[in-house]
Amino acid sequence: MSFRGFFLLLFVMLGPLARPAQGQAFDPRSAVPPDSLQASRDVLPHRTDSLRRRFDEQRVINRLKAYSRRKTIAGRAVSGLLRFTKRDEEQAGLDAVLLDRQFDSHNFKIVRRIEIKTLDAFGYSLADSTKRPRSIVEKSGNALHIKTARSRIRQVLLFRPGRPLEPQALSESERLLRQTPEILDARVLVNELTTTSDSVDIQILTTDVFSITAGLDLRSPTTGRVRFGDDNFLGQGHQLENSYRYGLGLSTDNNEKPQQWSYEGSYTAPFRHFVRAQARYRNENNFRSTGLSVQRDFYSPSARYAGSITLNSVNQNTTLAVPPPGQPYLYFPLRYTVQDAWLGRALRLRSYDLGYENPGRIIVSGRLYNVNYSATPQPDPSTGLKAPDFRDGTLLLGTVGYSVRRYYKDRYLFGFGRTEDVPTGTLVSLTAGYDLNGSIPRRYAGVRLSAAGYSPRSGYLYAGIDFGSFQLLTSERRWQQGLLSFQLTSFTKLYNTGNWQYRHFFSSRAAVGFNRLPGEQLQGISNERGIRGFSTALPIFATSRFSLNYETTLFTPLSLLGFRLAGIAFADAVWITDRPRGGSPFDGAPYSGFGLGLRLRNEYTALRTFQVLIGYYPRGFSDASGVRMFESPRETVTFTDFGLGQPGTGLYQ
Repeated sequence: MSFRGFFLLLFVMLGPLARPAQGQAFDPRSAVPPDSLQASRDVLPHRTDSLRRRFDEQRVINRLKAYSRRKTIAGRAVSGLLRFTKRDEEQAGLDAVLLDRQFDSHNFKIVRRIEIKTLDAFGYSLADSTKRPRSIVEKSGNALHIKTARSRIRQVLLFRPGRPLEPQALSESERLLRQTPEILDARVLVNELTTTSDSVDIQILTTDVFSITAGLDLRSPTTGRVRFGDDNFLGQGHQLENSYRYGLGLSTDNNEKPQQWSYEGSYTAPFRHFVRAQARYRNENNFRSTGLSVQRDFYSPSARYAGSITLNSVNQNTTLAVPPPGQPYLYFPLRYTVQDAWLGRALRLRSYDLGYENPGRIIVSGRLYNVNYSATPQPDPSTGLKAPDFRDGTLLLGTVGYSVRRYYKDRYLFGFGRTEDVPTGTLVSLTAGYDLNGSIPRRYAGVRLSAAGYSPRSGYLYAGIDFGSFQLLTSERRWQQGLLSFQLTSFTKLYNTGNWQYRHFFSSRAAVGFNRLPGEQLQGISNERGIRGFSTALPIFATSRFSLNYETTLFTPLSLLGFRLAGIAFADAVWITDRPRGGSPFDGAPYSGFGLGLRLRNEYTALRTFQVLIGYYPRGFSDASGVRMFESPRETVTFTDFGLGQPGTGLYQ
């Protein structure tokens, strides 16, 4: 085999099942039923720019086709791996749609009929109603999959038959359907053929995610982990998660033999009115915990009430010091319960636009967090061990905020063509409360400001800042445990080169501590805290941290075994300080990382993203070469919504 053939085959094995992503265009804003795709082509004409496509994509595909016709081993391998049929779906992105005013002409009409159609996970597309599962893989996957029940779809809808259609109810229902983990994409459409001046017929179309997840991680012949879950158990939207590890730990020099297995699991069930209940259990060496919770979020700007009740019980054995060599560990019981409850009320503001609801809300909420210890370490004084001061405590918090929430929908942000929702808006909130800890009572005060905007021509920009601190209720009135958090997220518009699209992503995060307590530190600088793929021989701790992240994502028309392929390039940098009381993180040179990689994403399964990356780290890396190849599920950036949740004091981690 020639060197040229070898490198071409290597390129093939890394990703391409070349299927150009072009075809019929479908506009969900139109009133045309999705089965009438011929009419939808008249709304958004299909555009093909052969001058833009003839480079890169067509050249690579033509070469692969020619190579697959060769009678060599490599040529036959290419022929067996690749399909060259064109993919029938949107060519490049969807014009951004402001969801608030998508269906203004139908406000306050009576909902007459609701037609719900659910599609299996594989082989179907809301962009092309002619698509059907054809391969044995698609048909087998659908045979194992239980479609989402219509009753589950109705739970998410904000309208009911026989009632007037509230403003934003159609667009918000479509967004909420896409937010559920069991649904990949959704369309909520008005049937204009049967709709009258005072009544409306609505069509709901959804495509499922293949919700079953399973995995086996074998670290050695006797150790490993087994995982099983289902994000749509029995088609009802129930979520089941299980993780079992075995072969853990061996006898140590101190003659300790840890528990050889661990288990962690949860079961979550959704109910009407967006109420969710969850049960949790965790069992590992010297640690047991159980938990129950019932919650309802501000799922939509139209939601008036939100809150949750959480009960957790922890039973563990803790050690206070490392014993001398050859001596066993001394364990002491530590048992406590946590009760956490909050309630919020959103107050609508008056609107001066007839038929359109003011998106602004005044939100008032309160929270009670209580910890009760039933058993604490009581060491024998002769051992010289001193136990921490475990005391019952109660935290009372209240928040008043102003929130404006708007959503756009677009494509090719984090997925490969599915509809994605972009949150924008404004949030201002003030939080105050008391920490009654049985020692020195404290008061808390915090403020949060955030805003985001989006345009298909310029991209997306989010900025948010939080500051909070406790004040001792003593004669000194000293402030402590202060935390200043900052986040900036941005990505550019979608650039197109034929059937290839790319975006640039930027993000920055800061966590600056002030007057932190002794021993309080931020945990590391790797992965989601700054530098992806970074590892050190010894942990790096800090009291303040500032990170910068950049990434370019190239969405290709290539796929391998159902996984769409994207190329990525990244650059990360983190500044830290380890001064005991915190302060500015810019004390010295930053830690940094640079790399390239491939992202494979299957939109139709619960395990959607898989990344293979290679990175170079000039400073502080555990390997002297500074180079590492690794796998990471980390998303590029994450969206921050503008609905207030439970009052909190900020996480220092």
